[in-house]
Amino acid sequence: MTRMLLTLFLAAASEGGAPPPPAGDTLVYIGTYTGAKSRGIYVARLDLATGRLSPPELAAESENPSFLALHPDRALLFAANEIGTFDGQKGGSVSAFAIDDATGRLRALNRASSRGADPCHLVVDRSGRNVLVANYSGGSVASLPIGADGQLRPASAFVQHTGSGANPDRQKAPHAHAVGLDGRNRLALVADLGLDKLLLYRFDPDRGTLAPSDPPFASLKPGAGPRHFAFHPDGKRLYVVNEIDLTVTAFAFAAETGTLTEQQTLSTQPAGFVIRPEDSTAEIAVHPGGRFLYASNRGTDTIAVFSIEAATGRLMPVAHVPTGGRTPRNFAIDPSGRYLLAANQKSDSVVVFRIDRDKGGLTPAGSTIEVGAPVCLVFRTPRPPAKP
Repeated sequence: MTRMLLTLFLAAASEGGAPPPPAGDTLVYIGTYTGAKSRGIYVARLDLATGRLSPPELAAESENPSFLALHPDRALLFAANEIGTFDGQKGGSVSAFAIDDATGRLRALNRASSRGADPCHLVVDRSGRNVLVANYSGGSVASLPIGADGQLRPASAFVQHTGSGANPDRQKAPHAHAVGLDGRNRLALVADLGLDKLLLYRFDPDRGTLAPSDPPFASLKPGAGPRHFAFHPDGKRLYVVNEIDLTVTAFAFAAETGTLTEQQTLSTQPAGFVIRPEDSTAEIAVHPGGRFLYASNRGTDTIAVFSIEAATGRLMPVAHVPTGGRTPRNFAIDPSGRYLLAANQKSDSVVVFRIDRDKGGLTPAGSTIEVGAPVCLVFRTPRPPAKP
């Protein structure tokens, strides 16, 4: 997609009427479950000097835009519409939006089928040519090409997972819960909560295709329920948060062979904690500096903080920090590494924390905003001016 084409359709997208964000502000897009308190995707502005988050504004109406992904050139935003039926067919959808640079608002471009029910996670590949989406209830993954106009095309690849896991209540069928790509943009990884596996696919960004890798998967402990994962900045380590048994698993990753080797699994809770029915994990992230890892706990409503040993990548518990709300479905670390924002789904809030970049600790920054059922947070830094 050329810069000229993007400039043309983004100019048409502008609605005007809203003041431009102050210089240096980072936009925060908030995906939600729509209902009485939410109509779609919201946008707020994070002041990096103070940690203040501005009141949210509706960026675009959309149906259950639970998870969001930004295009590499920051001109487009994509949302997984977590629904069970789209265009009269069983399955969810993915929506494409153009971002207005002046206001941060979104202009809907189109929607395309995700090919499976309840898409809950998506990623844009590093070439900016495809959106990969994980369908939770559908237990599948698909690749959707992005056209030169920013619109999504019908799926160029689709893979249906099969099988079940050890937990009869949660793992009767496959549940693809997250999809991501390695640093070379050649290997797609899918965390399937229902199968206790990280499935690996060879990815061709030119054709948008997926093919089983060799080895085709890495296994987690039976009943673990892998949910989300995060690469270390060095690209040689991968960390998985397991929803059902409240653990984090550390893997060594060999990009050349696509091999994952388990190194360590430890709890996201303090020693002696007994798991209750309401307890589960949700999100995981590595600090941009590579020294700390964070994972969210629903039920106890905390962020677990771990230090990362530089030589081995092994984890050591540091702290458990209350998120200031209920059910931290998601959190995100701003690109500068100064702030962590926690999205508390059941208390309809987003809370800002300062990060101690020496020790990894979190302290409230004194800024909280109200958003109905927040599910995902995505940062967008200002785009550099277009070259003449």
